[in-house]
Amino acid sequence: MLNSTTIAPHLPHLRRFARAVTGNQKSGDAYVVATLEAMAADDAAVSADISPRVALYKSFLSLLNSLPINSYPTASEQGAPTVMVAEQRLASMTPPARQAFLLLAVEMFSADEVATILGATSDEVRVLIDRAGREIAQEVASDVLIIEDEPLIALDLERIVGELGHRVTRVARTHKQAVAAVNKDRPGLVLADIELADGSSGVEAVKEIVTTFEVPVIFVTAYPERLLTGKRPEPTFLITKPFRTETLKAVISQALFFEMKARPRPSMCESA
Repeated sequence: MLNSTTIAPHLPHLRRFARAVTGNQKSGDAYVVATLEAMAADDAAVSADISPRVALYKSFLSLLNSLPINSYPTASEQGAPTVMVAEQRLASMTPPARQAFLLLAVEMFSADEVATILGATSDEVRVLIDRAGREIAQEVASDVLIIEDEPLIALDLERIVGELGHRVTRVARTHKQAVAAVNKDRPGLVLADIELADGSSGVEAVKEIVTTFEVPVIFVTAYPERLLTGKRPEPTFLITKPFRTETLKAVISQALFFEMKARPRPSMCESA
């Protein structure tokens, strides 16, 4: 049966998710209420095999996707510019890709949990995340600076960035190379490790970079505890090595999708 004690803490997050996938809060809340009613009437909705939070989102999307209307209406509410831009971009995404992207990148479910919620296989989730990344790149294709001293990891990051439709402008192995790279070409996104080849610090490189211009940064590191100190630069986006490809793709897309300071790649006409 539905246990309000275990479900209640997750409702604010579900309301946020519902707004994102439906297009406005009123519509999203209606689906949330319908989900709770359906779960209360169905003893099988909450299973011991999955967590209450996973069960809640699974029931919500099962209801949403079973209805003939799964378009993305224009939001009637006026929000902050960041919210409005994000909603416009979400509207351009196909519903399954939008749902997978939001579950993984915003709601922070694991890839396996996303598969359970969507009733999909792990391979199908990877396909959806790839599709979401490509659809986002059509809106905000960007130049990317990679700060990474390990060649194999750098190659893997280049591959992932390229598969999403973005362009790597430079791979920097040291603090000095990173600063020189942004002085030559300002990227729209930075992927940074924290320990570099010559003993220099990726954190210090990022600190210097963000004093000259605003850019979203994703730290990709085996030592996340060294960033969680409360000191700047605050790691808005943090991926722990070894990373899962689909998780990194989702976070790259999230950083470019929701960050107002993300800079799309200039068109050929603009750069001429």
